[in-house]
Order: sequence, then C-alpha cells, then structure tokens
Amino acid sequence: MAAPALELKGISAGYGRIEVLHDVSLSVPAGTVYALLGPNGAGKTTTMLVASGYVRPTAGCIHVAGSHVNRVAPENLAKAGVCRIPEGRGIFPNLTVNENLRMFTYSSPFSTSEVQEKSYARFPRLGERRNQLAGTMSGGEQQMLAMSRALVADPGILLLDEISMGLAPKIVSELYELVGQLAQEGISILLVEQFARTALAVSDYAAVMTGGRIAMVGQPADVADFVNEAYLGGAA
Repeated sequence: MAAPALELKGISAGYGRIEVLHDVSLSVPAGTVYALLGPNGAGKTTTMLVASGYVRPTAGCIHVAGSHVNRVAPENLAKAGVCRIPEGRGIFPNLTVNENLRMFTYSSPFSTSEVQEKSYARFPRLGERRNQLAGTMSGGEQQMLAMSRALVADPGILLLDEISMGLAPKIVSELYELVGQLAQEGISILLVEQFARTALAVSDYAAVMTGGRIAMVGQPADVADFVNEAYLGGAA
C-alpha cells in the first residue's frame, strides 16, 4: 500500500506567540484530490504554508511520500515534489510569460522549451501572450500562468490555495477542469477553496477546519452539510 502523498500528524504552528493551528492531522492518499474547507481565519492557508515548508511547526510531524520532512527548506521540498500555487498567484508581473516559464524551470527536470511546449498546449491563451508582461494580463490568464508551475514541477503533491480568488465563474470552471485532469494523471492534490461546492465536486476526500482545528473528515457527501454549518458559524 502506497504511503500518503502528504501526511500531517499533530501539527501545531503559528506566528510568534500566536498559535494558529492546534493539533492538526490530515492525510492525503496518493493519487487523490483532498479539499481543505472552512471559514476565513480557520487556519487553512497556514496549513498550506506548513506543508510547503514556509512555516515551521512547533509540534507534530510532516511526511511527504512517507519521508519525514520537518525543517526541510521550501526549495528542497519543491525538489522533493511539493508544489504550491499560492493565493495571489505568485507570478513575476514585470516579466513576460516566456520569462516566467523560464524562471519556473529553476527546480524542474525539464528544459525551458519543454516547459513552454507543455504550458502552451495546456493553455493556448498563454501561447498567444508569450511576449506579454504577466502583470498586464487578466486575472484568469495570470492564474493559468501560475498553474503552469504544476506542469513544470511534475509534482508528487500539488497544493492549491484559493485558485478561484477574484475570477469569473467561467474561468474558475476551466481551472477546475485542469485540476480534474491533473488528478487523472496521478498527481495528488490538496486544495483550499472559498467555494466549497466547487471544491467538493472534484474531490475524493475533504476536511473541514474551524478555529485552527480539523472539525470533520470524510468523503464529499459526508461533509457537505457540516461545511454549510461551519461557514455559517454553527460548528464549534
């Protein structure tokens, strides 16, 4: 039986003296999509930052594909197959699309030409704008560029943080079609999403966070009603 793509065990973490996560445990089985849901301030993004090495836990263990990775630097986690697409996209706005893709190859086994070919095949609109400054593109196009990082990294676990933020429903639908395709290709995905129904529609498993703790875990149908209570403030 394959080790989980990502496993957090008893994680506590925060910023300075402020503890945000309290004894958080979750396990993303290999080859699955796992949604992490909950209201604003529940601790979802901090969980992502812990998983990608940007916030060090004060307690607990992190495992990637069965390997203990506490205190491993973010760049080394990236080389180990952890790819995070952050809220806000994390692109280089003053570089062209081509130049962004070249920067993305820093920790990639693929050449720049291979990355460009893959990205433009997946996102033809990026090919049309290859010489355009990324910061002058639409929000949807910028998110497509950010998502191209997943194609560059060939990740074992892809962390998606609010990829629908500020985007039109049609663009969100296109991006989530890509999420489904990546999952079919065997990439394990942990996603944080403000639109719970959108996330649950593509997920195999889901967890609901409230107050920095995991309040419920299950398959999408199991957690749907609890999600509504959590977002409305009914979950303790």
